[in-house]
Amino acid sequence: MSKEYVVIPMGDPAGIGPEIVVKSLNKSTAYNDANLVVVGDRNILKKAAEIDKIDIKINPIKDLADGDYRPGIINLIDLHNVEMSTFEYGKVQAQCGQAAYDYIKESHRLCIEGGAAAMTTTTINKEALKAAGINTLGHTDILSSLTDVKDPLTMFQVHKLRVFFYSKHVSLRKACDLITKEGIKNYIHRMVDALHTMGVDKPHVAVAGLNPHCGEHGLFGDEEVKYITPAVEEVKSEGVDVTGPIGADSVFYQALHGRYDGVLSLYHDQGHIATKTVDPDLTVSFTHNLPYLRTSVDHGTAFDIAGKGIAREVSLDEAIRLAAKYASAFKYSQA
Repeated sequence: MSKEYVVIPMGDPAGIGPEIVVKSLNKSTAYNDANLVVVGDRNILKKAAEIDKIDIKINPIKDLADGDYRPGIINLIDLHNVEMSTFEYGKVQAQCGQAAYDYIKESHRLCIEGGAAAMTTTTINKEALKAAGINTLGHTDILSSLTDVKDPLTMFQVHKLRVFFYSKHVSLRKACDLITKEGIKNYIHRMVDALHTMGVDKPHVAVAGLNPHCGEHGLFGDEEVKYITPAVEEVKSEGVDVTGPIGADSVFYQALHGRYDGVLSLYHDQGHIATKTVDPDLTVSFTHNLPYLRTSVDHGTAFDIAGKGIAREVSLDEAIRLAAKYASAFKYSQA
């Protein structure tokens, strides 16, 4: 069986993205499960290799079929869009924000038109994007705009724990206001569909509680009574294997140990804390409902250590591994 192509936008040149790309693609296992293509800038990757003291070949290509897919080789779509005379590590720079956006846009094109089945993203900086005149909250919003998918589904995976997010980059007050019965029902169905695509035959899912002790029947908040429990009961009557709401102080631990195939987190930090406490290095972000699979590292640009050769590539290794594992299923389920 032929390997799928996974495309990797290099990320903000001033961050650790280029360094972890070089480290990951130099490993003997890099191409075991997929053909990897990087979209970025040759000069920046060459500099990253020098910093990391890695002897890796950079192979500029025009099309995915031109690549030489072996460890120690970076098959690169070179956009050549960083002016090295003004480039600095660890600084917010408009040119780097624009470059990072361009890498994502070209990676998207390769997934839509060029034959790539999945995208694995590294790190971008929101301030750099803003300096370049790109008003976005990050990768998910960029990909949402490029694909016309208005509400992509975000999932984090670490070990056996899969966490889906009802809301993401909104205030805690607004996250509470967004809770509705129909909204909860919709997200339960969406997470079950996503798990089916990932090969989970009969998903057993859970919904986390919003309030302490799930509100204690209205004593500490009434969202569970008014919206969450009715939503769970209605979806259950439709044949979905769903449990909840379950207190957030226990449901993630239970899922980590196999009781549930997925958990719906009701706001950003609830699920982020749960997954990153388990293992921040191996937590991988998935974006579902796009025309292709997208996985991502779950850390930032780390401007404080960029250019020092000490960035760890473990999260990128895992994001690439999972993209390779699931790429075919997503490609053909959404074709």
